[in-house]
Amino acid sequence: MPVFTDALAHIGDLSVPHAPAAVAGIPDAELLSAQRAIAEVRRRLDATAAVVAGEIAHRSRRELGHTGLAATHGQRSAEGLISQLAGTTTREARTLLKAAELLPPATSASPARPAAPRPAWVQLLGDAVASARVSVEQAELIRTRVGAVTGAFDLATPREGFDAAEIARLEQLDRALAAVAEQLLDDAQRLSIEQLASRAAAARDDLDLAGVAARERKLHDKRYLAVVRQLDGMTRIHGLLDPESAAIVVPILDAATSPRRGGPRFVSPDEAARADGLVRDARTTDQLTLDTVVELIRIGSKADDGRLLGEKKPAVRILVTRSDLEAPDAPDGTRVGAAFFEGQADAVSIDTAERYICASGAIPIQFDGDGRVLNLGREQRLFSEKQRLALAARDGGCLMCDRPPSWCEAHHIDHWDEHHGRTDIDDGVLLCRHCHLLLHNRAWRIRRTRTGYHLERPDGDGVLRSTPLPTRSRALQRLRASA
Repeated sequence: MPVFTDALAHIGDLSVPHAPAAVAGIPDAELLSAQRAIAEVRRRLDATAAVVAGEIAHRSRRELGHTGLAATHGQRSAEGLISQLAGTTTREARTLLKAAELLPPATSASPARPAAPRPAWVQLLGDAVASARVSVEQAELIRTRVGAVTGAFDLATPREGFDAAEIARLEQLDRALAAVAEQLLDDAQRLSIEQLASRAAAARDDLDLAGVAARERKLHDKRYLAVVRQLDGMTRIHGLLDPESAAIVVPILDAATSPRRGGPRFVSPDEAARADGLVRDARTTDQLTLDTVVELIRIGSKADDGRLLGEKKPAVRILVTRSDLEAPDAPDGTRVGAAFFEGQADAVSIDTAERYICASGAIPIQFDGDGRVLNLGREQRLFSEKQRLALAARDGGCLMCDRPPSWCEAHHIDHWDEHHGRTDIDDGVLLCRHCHLLLHNRAWRIRRTRTGYHLERPDGDGVLRSTPLPTRSRALQRLRASA
């Protein structure tokens, strides 16, 4: 990958005009390697930026008054000066300053400015930032989550006057927090920032169950909704939802706008018409969201006819011959054959038919070569509403990614015709639309073992690998941990 190696090596040479490298002809593997290398360089740059930001903050500290660095450049604070110089928001500047507070004393202190005591978990975060192991955003996320554990920041308090029992308690807490921080730093290497936030919150709560109520109250106290009339005649609404409020509001808005955002597709003809109408609607998704909120406020949170939030999904009939269902795969791995939705003239593939049968509860009607009906299906394959509620409580969302239950469809791990699967809770899992399509189109399988569910798929060398699919339900995780 010489083109990217050269570009990254010279990126700090400001005497050379910058020009983005050409990437159109680069193979996939090299493109991904380039992205990883760029991420590493960005982490190194951000670590250096945090050191510089910390020094700017020190030279702009309040006691210096108008002689401080920020004040002499017409800024009220170090955040303002940093954001002006970097062309970023004050929030991003503040994140750099928080990272600077984590850095080891060798980078952020001087003889005239001795370093303050740093708990072990803070030292781990600082070392990870300094070595470019994690980004400043990841470090700040872990700092805020771990720091929310009761007594976390008390660890930096001098121990003079503490009795032996109190010192032992603080040391035990420091070790526990350091173990959590180290695990989260490892997780950060393979998780998105959203997944890391969820993992960090779970680790925090497991370590500090006594503090759950206090943290809930803190989030609850931060909730608000502001309505501000603007001079142009528009009215601005902005706010924050605490977890309890979000649990009520977000699924309603998801239901109203899901056809726009990849929600469940398997619906009755009436609901399909509604979904098609939303997709073709000239309004943006955000405008649809607002209009839904206004309408819900007008008529109440319970829609009486499903016009806003949708309706239950009935079964769909699929017409298909037994020979097509049982036909072997073609040499290229595709399924040869045709199936038809009742009332539709155009054929659909066998893969599509099987996927529809799996997700929607469709009933296949099979014919023999003479056109006689062989069977009408064993039983309607639709997971009931109560079963979907149980799946949501058990899985906590899509088992293959981080989508919530409202985005998910019920997947039969044993297909209706191929494996003679059953519509039982143990044989169903929640998958979002993207992952569900991926599973069917690539012929991957999910299997249930004594330890849970596992995804079976070939790796880059064609070797079949089994990957655990742990539940995302915090309630179930808590239940298992306390058993």
